[in-house]
Amino acid sequence: MSGDAPGDGHRATPVRPRPAPEEPTVRVPEPREPGTDGRPRVLVAVGTDKHPFDRLVDWLREWHDEFAGEVRLTVQHGHTRADDLPDAVPFLGHAELQAAMAGADLVVCHGGPATILEARRHGHLPIVVPRDPTRGEHVDDHQLLFARRLGAAGLVALCESRQELLDTLAAGLADRARFTVAVDAGAADGRRAAVRRVGVIVEDLVAAAAQRHHRPWWRPWRGPGPNGRRKP
Repeated sequence: MSGDAPGDGHRATPVRPRPAPEEPTVRVPEPREPGTDGRPRVLVAVGTDKHPFDRLVDWLREWHDEFAGEVRLTVQHGHTRADDLPDAVPFLGHAELQAAMAGADLVVCHGGPATILEARRHGHLPIVVPRDPTRGEHVDDHQLLFARRLGAAGLVALCESRQELLDTLAAGLADRARFTVAVDAGAADGRRAAVRRVGVIVEDLVAAAAQRHHRPWWRPWRGPGPNGRRKP
């Protein structure tokens, strides 16, 4: 009888109390170790959208011509031609992108929500150049609207012109700490909540854009008029 659960013939399994979950700790990332040659590392990511992003790559090409000896540049250029830029690669797998962001001193990217979120998760204040649909860089203006909203909140360094990008890169090379943000080391729930918030913002922006541009092809039926003809 001792230790047996009454009536079932099996020994009861003792229930062990679960340890209390640890409180997430917020930390600032450790200063990144300089590269082997001491030059700061700049990662550029234009995403995987099928539209070329020549404007951003051209701006970077001009900038790199002047600072080639001072930085180590890696460019994920997608469907944009970037043959003459160093360490240019069309696409990076998820693990490769994580490693590149972890090792970068500055991150420049398009206005894709996922790229921005990943950059911030690695402790970067991303330098964001959103794609502009009027230049054939995207199908709609959700990147512009999203990046402007984050820029107004101080969550990204927004650059919509060549000079803004050049000035921001100069500021980042002069003081990289200005482009470092606090990251949550253990709050996976917080990151998931952030992803959901970003998704809601994007959906709202896309829906608003669609509503502005959409004109229904149909007209409601109002029934025949007094003369039997359809009402206008």
